[in-house]
Amino acid sequence: MQQTFSALGVSAAVERSLAAAGIVEPFRIQSLVLPDALAGRDVLAKAPTGSGKTLAFGIPLVERVDGQRKAPEALVLVPTRELAVQVAESIGAFASALGVRVGVAYGGAPVGPQAKRLQGVHVVVATPGRLQDLVERRFVSLEGVRMLVLDEADRMLDMGFRPQVERIIRRLPRERQTMLFSATLDGEVGELARAYTHDPSRFETAREVEHDDGVIEHEFVPVTPDGKIDTLVDLIAAEQGLTLVFVRTKRGADRLTQKLRRRGVDVGAMHGDMGQGQRERALERFRSGRMRTLVATDVAARGLDLDDIAHVINFDPPEDDKGYVHRVGRTGRAGRSGRGSTLVLPEQQGDVSRVAARLGHQEAFESTGMRSARPKLVYTSRRGRRSRW
Repeated sequence: MQQTFSALGVSAAVERSLAAAGIVEPFRIQSLVLPDALAGRDVLAKAPTGSGKTLAFGIPLVERVDGQRKAPEALVLVPTRELAVQVAESIGAFASALGVRVGVAYGGAPVGPQAKRLQGVHVVVATPGRLQDLVERRFVSLEGVRMLVLDEADRMLDMGFRPQVERIIRRLPRERQTMLFSATLDGEVGELARAYTHDPSRFETAREVEHDDGVIEHEFVPVTPDGKIDTLVDLIAAEQGLTLVFVRTKRGADRLTQKLRRRGVDVGAMHGDMGQGQRERALERFRSGRMRTLVATDVAARGLDLDDIAHVINFDPPEDDKGYVHRVGRTGRAGRSGRGSTLVLPEQQGDVSRVAARLGHQEAFESTGMRSARPKLVYTSRRGRRSRW
């Protein structure tokens, strides 16, 4: 039996607004979270990007604010500018059904105009650094915030935002609802959760897809330094959809973009040294399909939540398992198939083979003829000294 938003406690006005946008059936994370979140309980949710989590916290925020007030009652902290814009747009699309206004704040844009647009909003979506700046300048007051969401908390901590996040939380009223969404609830994220939530409901779900599971094809391509660019160009040319290419550094993103343009590839770059306007223009061209290839660093691609990416190429292999899952997980969304390709130089074969084996892709790696590295074994001698084989 198909579940409805109204059965979960969502108002008729919001349900109609969602239906007008083609959203009629809740994703699993929404079905799990909404009843407790609408009741005002604290929530911890292990949910990756693409799981439908924005509505899981966005709907309760909109339903529970007092639209008559002219000061922020709800705050959503996110790690990146791109994610801030996407979350604000997603919530704003149905918030107007209840007369709720949503504002967004992020770095890389003029402070004055941004602060002015936050006047009178009920829900603020912000990156930690810019919000702290606005609060310290007294452009924004957090005294009336009754609901806090930490979205992609693990990435915020990975990017070094914990001091800013904690300073912001200390400014909030103690009596509030706190919801934390993260790809992991262990380590630092677990510490944050224990410190700032009270008797939370805890939920866990994998990334949601619509109707059919999206299938991702994983491939590992042996390359040489001289032939690496040629292989990349061939992979891009073979794909008719959107292709996202990952590199390790900002400088590497610019260099690779220039080399691809000289080869006739219509490509753009996205990294942390670019201005917000440049990043938004590149992202819009990519999202619309007017530019089918985007070269990005890991940090810049965080929060890049697009369902139409057909091919992810690791030009520079990720450093660890988490990086691989984060990158390749950008494709194969919403029931679509996807492809993840990793270019592997001879000296990288050992490290990449270990990542592939741990993630269940060893067969795909070995099918290329590359040799898998022996696992690093550790033994402890009688004297307690650790040695590696």
